[in-house]
Amino acid sequence: MKWKLTVRYLFSVLSIVFIVVFVNLFVLVGILYYQQVNGNDNLTADTGENFTRQFSRYLSIEDGLPVISDEGVQALQEFGGWLQVLDQNGQVVTAALSPADAPTHYSPIELVHIYKYMDDQFTTYYIGQFEEYSYLFGAKDSEEERIIFMFNMKSFLSYVSKAFVGITIADLFIAMLVGLLFSIIITKPVSYMIDRISQLKERNFAIQNMKRQGIFKPVFSNLNSVSETLQAHEEERTKLEKMREEWISNVSHDLKTPLASVQGFAELLREKDVTESERAEYAEVIERKAKYMKELLDDFNLTMRLRNQEMPLNREDTRLESFVRELVIDVLNDPKYCDCALSFNSDAPDLKWNIDRHLMKRAILNFVNNAIIHNDHDIQITVSVTANGITIEDNGKGISKRDMNQIFDRYYRGTNTEDIHGTGLGLAISRDIIEAHGGFITLTSEIGKGTKVRIWIEE
Repeated sequence: MKWKLTVRYLFSVLSIVFIVVFVNLFVLVGILYYQQVNGNDNLTADTGENFTRQFSRYLSIEDGLPVISDEGVQALQEFGGWLQVLDQNGQVVTAALSPADAPTHYSPIELVHIYKYMDDQFTTYYIGQFEEYSYLFGAKDSEEERIIFMFNMKSFLSYVSKAFVGITIADLFIAMLVGLLFSIIITKPVSYMIDRISQLKERNFAIQNMKRQGIFKPVFSNLNSVSETLQAHEEERTKLEKMREEWISNVSHDLKTPLASVQGFAELLREKDVTESERAEYAEVIERKAKYMKELLDDFNLTMRLRNQEMPLNREDTRLESFVRELVIDVLNDPKYCDCALSFNSDAPDLKWNIDRHLMKRAILNFVNNAIIHNDHDIQITVSVTANGITIEDNGKGISKRDMNQIFDRYYRGTNTEDIHGTGLGLAISRDIIEAHGGFITLTSEIGKGTKVRIWIEE
């Protein structure tokens, strides 16, 4: 994978270099062609060549001889040059601003020489035509230089083609070296990222750190964050699956016992010598076991709906003091709990919550019932309503740190619940109900000193 990425990167770099060279050559040829077709007037408007070509407008014939106008003399002064007009024999017939030592006659070879190579005073010469006369314009110490060269077109094209091929090869070679260097730097982390993603796909969530992360440092950081998240989800899934299996095992066990009782007492009811009192006793046992199984299945259904957020809440504004007081009275009126020391306090008579009364009652009762069931008969429980919410506090056995970490997990039974019947879903259901209301639970406990549960909802 790494070398495949490197080859692709190199191919991309070389392709870009080749395209750039070709485009540059095309643009250069286009510019040269445009200049040839449209001329260089814009580029050479102030050159000596243009000035000389246009100077004929300042010349006229008077009495058979050429004459330079005053405007022409002024133009010569402004340009910094001088002018001589020659007849067909090379004889100077008129001049303007010419040096004192300037020749008065020029042979054809002299004209060619000074036009091509300047003279000893570094004067650049330009030649123009006016009717049957020629004129010679000179500019001393001109910034312009005339370069004359000759070449064979065939040889020139051959040279240009070879130069183009050589430059292209050199550019491609340099680009290949640079591209190879950068491809190694870039494709190595990219290849590593692909491998990491493949590992995540294979459920390998181990955190890995790569040296020289470069510009990909945020990517590797995010990959490690994803690994940590997936690892946490995997652990949670494994933990949940294990607890679900344990819960199913417990439910199966809990259902077998009442089912066995139902089956056994149903068989006894068919006996002919069963008395009416025995028949009523057997029917009561069957009814009690059936209610227990129904409660078990209802708890299972409720916890699944709460877990999947499919439980609708029938909210209504509720004054918390009277709501909790009635709940405590209901517990004390239950014959099973009439002897327990359960008290109620409130210092927030006007506190109201928008809640589903039925579900919230069940959540609070779960905590109260747990405090009663899992402690000794002399337990003292206080339920309080304050401005900060509801507090349920007891002075019982307390909860171990190991159980505290899992006390709200579904299907979890504490270490002190071996002889306690129940579905194992009570506290998980309470937590889910309160969280569905947008509320929170804190539970603190100390072995031998008791447990304190605080419930509050942010309105």
